[in-house]
Amino acid sequence: MTEGQLPQPGVADIELVKVLHALGDPVRLQLLAVYADGAEHSCDTCELGLERLHKSTVSHHMRVMREAGITSTRVVGRNRYVRLRRADLDARFPGLLDALLKPLGGAA
Repeated sequence: MTEGQLPQPGVADIELVKVLHALGDPVRLQLLAVYADGAEHSCDTCELGLERLHKSTVSHHMRVMREAGITSTRVVGRNRYVRLRRADLDARFPGLLDALLKPLGGAA
């Protein structure tokens, strides 16, 4: 874990059951589609298309994804920046993200 990085599992510790459980929620699937572009995203609910949700709810969904090993979160002051751990997930579970993103219209 690098400085400014919130705790997340190492690549070898990412478990398929936890990843699938985390992605079993429609909001987290929506976040996956947003993060699939490979860019780093702020936690701004407008940028994420989640204006309808309370900020604490979005934070909860982001935490679940990070703890499952799907995303990494970098902290800068009071801001959080999230990125999909695409390379780590592809190394651990080849083809999984492609299969999940295809029906979402995300970058595969």
